[in-house]
Amino acid sequence: MTDLVTFGESMLRFSPPDQDRLERVDQLDVHVAGAESNVAVAANRLGLDATWLSKLPDSSLGRRVIGELGTHGVDAAVVRDDDHRMGTYYVEFGGRPRGTDVIYDRADSAVTTAETAELDTDLVADADLFHTTGITPALSDTLLSTTADLLELARDAGTTTVFDVNYRSKLWPPAEACETLEALFPHVDVLMVAERDARDVLDREGDAESLARGLDADFGFEVVLVTRGGEGS
Repeated sequence: MTDLVTFGESMLRFSPPDQDRLERVDQLDVHVAGAESNVAVAANRLGLDATWLSKLPDSSLGRRVIGELGTHGVDAAVVRDDDHRMGTYYVEFGGRPRGTDVIYDRADSAVTTAETAELDTDLVADADLFHTTGITPALSDTLLSTTADLLELARDAGTTTVFDVNYRSKLWPPAEACETLEALFPHVDVLMVAERDARDVLDREGDAESLARGLDADFGFEVVLVTRGGEGS
């Protein structure tokens, strides 16, 4: 039994050193990053047992992800795939006025094919908490179905389900995200949503407290956490 299971994609992030430009460098820094695995790492630092559930290519790139998460104390319950690729993205960190630029290269990555039947669902059923985000169902129809299955399975098993809307405009438009995510909400105990996403994606109005109360009234969450950036939540 574990305290927390998270489900989603982790990618390899490539960045030029020292805020340089991609077209000018011969070397790139490599890091592992993913919303759900980041939560697992943070939970482990707070003293919780955390497991990241996913699917990765059976390659040195996939092993890089597993190894790096392991250095942070996170167990990886991973399906290994011989046929699909590793998701990657490229970040140019820049100060003003240039800003930071992100290029995603994640289409058809291994995790987009992850089906419920091949995952270790006992981990989800036995955990205290199951966490995922709105990024995961946006990646493929298969992942949408799997996310719905895992949320329902967790809820039926008495595992507290935590869902972070975490809207990404590069993945889908607001109207599609709203319709899709609201269909998942009946299986969610704890909802996390940025104030801007509650307005722009979930089409709600009011201040943070009003947004939380309205969402709770419509879907019956145990907890609604509306984040406000630097102002807290």
